[in-house]
Amino acid sequence: MKGTAALIAVSLMTVAVLGIAGCGDKGKDEAGKTAPRVIPGVAVQAVAEETIADRQEAVGTVRAKNAFALAARIPGTVSSVLVKEGDRVAKGKLLLTLDAAESTSGAASAQAGVEEARHGVEEARARRQLADATFERYHKLFVEQAVTRQEFDGRQTEKEVAAQGLARAEARLAQAREAARTAGAVAGYTRITSPLAGIITGKSADVGMTVFPGTPLLTVEGEGGYRLEAAVPESLLGTVRTGQQVSVTIDGVAGALSGKVAEVVPISDPASRTFTVKVDVPAKGLRSGAYGRVEFPTGSHQGILVPKTAVVERGALTSLWVVEKDKTVRMRLIRTGKTYGEKVEVLSGLTAGEAIVTGGMEKVVDGARVE
Repeated sequence: MKGTAALIAVSLMTVAVLGIAGCGDKGKDEAGKTAPRVIPGVAVQAVAEETIADRQEAVGTVRAKNAFALAARIPGTVSSVLVKEGDRVAKGKLLLTLDAAESTSGAASAQAGVEEARHGVEEARARRQLADATFERYHKLFVEQAVTRQEFDGRQTEKEVAAQGLARAEARLAQAREAARTAGAVAGYTRITSPLAGIITGKSADVGMTVFPGTPLLTVEGEGGYRLEAAVPESLLGTVRTGQQVSVTIDGVAGALSGKVAEVVPISDPASRTFTVKVDVPAKGLRSGAYGRVEFPTGSHQGILVPKTAVVERGALTSLWVVEKDKTVRMRLIRTGKTYGEKVEVLSGLTAGEAIVTGGMEKVVDGARVE
């Protein structure tokens, strides 16, 4: 009897302990079901489809509207270079001089020829005056029958010959002056001056260098404006037009710029299948040779745009924080397309009507709730 009672007592104690343990596990399960973390101060925005303008991008190079490549026009030797790259020059400023002895001596010889021809004209004019005066005297004597007809005809012939001599002398003088003008112009080619106010952007000549006609010397670019010369796909040949407003971006210049199509060259390059479009860009800070891009509108389509700041990029993965209907935040992978200013198009992974986190993303964790 005593053994049975002891066994019953031990069983009851075991049941009691198990019951207590069971109660403890149940309370832990209920306590483990904690509510999701609530994150305040998060900006949420609903997304919707909108009309997006389609654009075709083309690349090109910035060039000055007015640029002159100065080259030698006569053979000679560079005797002085008065400017360097980057210098600002006024129109007509002397930039470089050449030593061309043949041209200089030719100009001097031509000028001497002018002086000789001038003296010839003076002599011919004096002979004509004498012939005219002699003819007048003989004409009076002939009227008075004091001289013979033959003598009168001789004086008349002398007058005509003197007039012709003067005409020839004057023609020689005009020819000599033209030759001197030409020789002077050629001699002037030894002085290279700036054809416009601008900046020296290239220098190919140094003192002592021998040059020939066509040898590059200097490049001067005007500061009156710049344009982007872009190579545009020939598929847009019928859509790009003069006067069209386009969006331009230039490396080294912050933000997008507005440009205007100034010229369309309707000739396709058979190698690249592109044609040239020149876009005026009235902006400060531009420099010749800079790389630029221009976008031409080609139509429109419906799509979803989100702020670029809302897009999370981790390695090769692109995602957004999407707010579900119960305000729980989940990270979702997306595929993006082109950028439009401060927004980017979402091609897949997001539908219209959903909400995304656009601010305070540094606070967000997956599975949290937003207020």
